[in-house]
Amino acid sequence: MTPRFEVLEREQIVATPLEDAFAFFGDPLNLEAITPRWLNFRILEAPPTLQRGSILRYRLRLAGLPVSWRTEIAAWEPPHRFVDVQTNGPYDLWEHTHVLEAVDERSTLIRDRVHYRVPFRVARLPVRTALRAIFDYRGQVMRRRLG
Repeated sequence: MTPRFEVLEREQIVATPLEDAFAFFGDPLNLEAITPRWLNFRILEAPPTLQRGSILRYRLRLAGLPVSWRTEIAAWEPPHRFVDVQTNGPYDLWEHTHVLEAVDERSTLIRDRVHYRVPFRVARLPVRTALRAIFDYRGQVMRRRLG
């Protein structure tokens, strides 16, 4: 029996116009900037700007072990939505939907929704705890960078 998937959701408002907030995510180097240092995250391959079909390859450390990860941008709908999907990596399922919506002319609501499934023999609680910490960190960095 395949284990069910988990869902992680986050939302925050940043003091940045919608187009500028979306452009932030269009630069793959910003992914490194919003990832905690303790993951030793390094982009190995990425286009200069993202679009539908873009492939990103990166390496990181999970629980001290080196992990290779490959994702594809499955949907790219500027300036409102994009989806990245793991095509090779540590999860049995990883689908991260980013939704951006203007609050007013100077502020943007950013919603993250991640559907994921850990491999059968991996304990879900430590993964859930680590993902929450990673997304808490991302939120802090985005508040600093996007206002």
